Amino acid sequence: MHPHPALLFATADTLGPLSATLLVIYPLFDVACAVADVRSARTDHGGPVRHVYLNIALSTLTGVGLAVAAASGIPAVLRVWAVWAVTAGLVQLAVGAARRRMGGQWAMIVSGAVSTLAGASFFAQAGQGGASLTGLAGYAFVGGVFFLVSALRLGRPGSNA
Repeated sequence: MHPHPALLFATADTLGPLSATLLVIYPLFDVACAVADVRSARTDHGGPVRHVYLNIALSTLTGVGLAVAAASGIPAVLRVWAVWAVTAGLVQLAVGAARRRMGGQWAMIVSGAVSTLAGASFFAQAGQGGASLTGLAGYAFVGGVFFLVSALRLGRPGSNA
């Protein structure tokens, strides 16, 4: 599970060095998890992993984009995060649908749908006054829970959900 959404909640009204660092760490954590997923898919299931490679590229670019956007303020961060959430959500939907036979993919599918919708809302919020990172912190927490559930279900032999 992602290591820091609670800390992000605590700093959601401002964009300082701590919150900026936490924001950049989140997609980089996704990169590490996706690399593990690629290794698992190759050795355990032999299935195609091209969508996971796309996720690695998107998350890496997002980490860089968030580092740059943090210098411009919360609306810029929300826009970068929004683009990532929508694109990563669509990738998750595709991967989850392609892996349904493996079982344990319902959480990835739901997470992909939530990410896509949340991304659209972050983009809308970025254009309003008083934008904060509170919604983004909530999204990060829920995404971490879905990721953990998916990983646990996928790791269980005979999972069919």
